[in-house]
Amino acid sequence: MSHPILSVEDVSKTYDGFKAITDLTFYLFPGELRTVIGPNGAGKSTFFDLITGRARPDKGKIEFGASTAPSQDLTKLNEYEINRLGIGRKFQTPSVFVEHSVWHNLVLSLKGSRGVFASLFHRLSSTERDRIDELLKLIRLDGKRDWKAGLLAHGEKQWLEIGMLLAQDPKVLLVDEPAAGMSDEETHRTGELLLSLAGKHSLVVIEHDMTFVRQIARDNPVTVLHQGHVLCEGKFDEVQANPMVREVYLGRGKHGTR
Repeated sequence: MSHPILSVEDVSKTYDGFKAITDLTFYLFPGELRTVIGPNGAGKSTFFDLITGRARPDKGKIEFGASTAPSQDLTKLNEYEINRLGIGRKFQTPSVFVEHSVWHNLVLSLKGSRGVFASLFHRLSSTERDRIDELLKLIRLDGKRDWKAGLLAHGEKQWLEIGMLLAQDPKVLLVDEPAAGMSDEETHRTGELLLSLAGKHSLVVIEHDMTFVRQIARDNPVTVLHQGHVLCEGKFDEVQANPMVREVYLGRGKHGTR
């Protein structure tokens, strides 16, 4: 097995006496698409906060880096430093520049240190233009490239934000409930998009919609968090049939909760 691109080992985090994360160990491998599920209070959002530097662990180790480069200790870096290393995060609520076009949203997100003003007036290279055209086709918004982002449907805004993340050329994408608020058709198309990214990128997707999880999991592993630690890991059918998982979700509805 290859060297993990992301290693979380024996990590704990407490907020005012509440144990949000307890002795959590998690490994993500290059090109892997991992889905993380769990009920309310399982620690899913805190897990992402710790990886991205929004929160610091009380103890434990979080390292990033493939076998071809020295690992970086993420617990000693700020959010922007972690982002520059190649870890991108998409929150549940889409955040796009609503007054700018779909095209300019992607321009503003291109990898580099230009500000908003400089980005809008920057003369794009042919490589950059090709990259944006490629992203527009990937997220299926090439027909709306000149639309203001604020006019897009909810699902389209989610796809645009995924495209904006990809414009930064991340190695790891952390995606928080991408199917929330989507129609069935939008949800399925989102699943297809994420599956197309696996292999080129490493992804961790937090989700509670089990139909969507089944679609993107396929042969990819699913991690179940409960009370801040890993309850179990495995293929979707194995996890769904696990008695401990069924007990955790008992009485929480067919889709579970966040």
